[in-house]
Amino acid sequence: MNTIKAAALVLLGASLVAPLQANAATTKMCIFDIAGRSGPAFAQAKDYAVAAKAWGANIELEAYVDERLAAEDFKTGKCDAAAISTLRGRQFNKFVGSIDSIGAVPTYKHLRTVIDLMSSPKLNDKMTSGLFEVAGILPIGAAYVMVNDRAINSVEKAAGKKIAVLDYDKSQAKMVQQLGAQPVSSEVINFGTKFNNGQVDIIAAPAIAYQPLELYKGIGTKGGIYRFPLVQLTANILIRKDKFPEGYGQKSREWIQKQFDRAIALVDTSEKGVPAAAWLDIPEGDRAKYDVLMRESRIQMTAEGFYDPEMMKILKRIRCRLDGSLGECADKREL
Repeated sequence: MNTIKAAALVLLGASLVAPLQANAATTKMCIFDIAGRSGPAFAQAKDYAVAAKAWGANIELEAYVDERLAAEDFKTGKCDAAAISTLRGRQFNKFVGSIDSIGAVPTYKHLRTVIDLMSSPKLNDKMTSGLFEVAGILPIGAAYVMVNDRAINSVEKAAGKKIAVLDYDKSQAKMVQQLGAQPVSSEVINFGTKFNNGQVDIIAAPAIAYQPLELYKGIGTKGGIYRFPLVQLTANILIRKDKFPEGYGQKSREWIQKQFDRAIALVDTSEKGVPAAAWLDIPEGDRAKYDVLMRESRIQMTAEGFYDPEMMKILKRIRCRLDGSLGECADKREL
């Protein structure tokens, strides 16, 4: 084939592909960000929308400051895609939604391993549930226990205290009741206010919420933040599969995976932005006790249908791969 013919074929191919890209239907993506269009989630979504053009999607972004509404609009089809917390996204994919289970992902190193695995083509089938597909997972940051009184320094002293729980995640209320504490049903848009005005004594939140929700008001001079992650909070990119080109989800997951360091940098900046005096450390001797408590809670929550058992097995394997000395590695209940 001579050069002229080859060039003609290239031009012909380009002429066939270009109209398909130009005529790609616009899809609406609803982004939850407590700071709205000026927040970090929306900023990342802008870059995502640019990248998505190469995968055949023309995405229009809309910011939501109410996560409940963003999820509802996605569920009812007002949005073709959504960026919401994995906890809220559990209703669309229980397998992925179980990543954010109590104590299951101890560190950001563990989380990187989890997200790398979830972006593998080998787990393609697990990313889809009915009409919906998980098209990416990103870290939000560890959820730390924040108290309005440093005297609340053990599980025993949490008994009788009021703890904010997200009303759409029933496992939270159950675990709080098991501690002998009082769960107070809350939403993402109001749990910070309840803590700040004294309606609740304890919350669990990532450092990224500290400044926007003014959580320092609730902590005051007597409270603090325990440097002990309860949950590694993550966010999901969710899509209605029929609104996107074939193979879009896998391309999206691989691109999102590569944004891990960028997302963790934001988390790190947020954690360093919390005043050093606000951080509290749990006595080393108590950590093992709390690890056991969280493990027992996971096993119970899985048996009662809150968490996906297959995901629990995967997360345990990752924990034991990174630290084979853990006592749980000899326990077969999550295998």
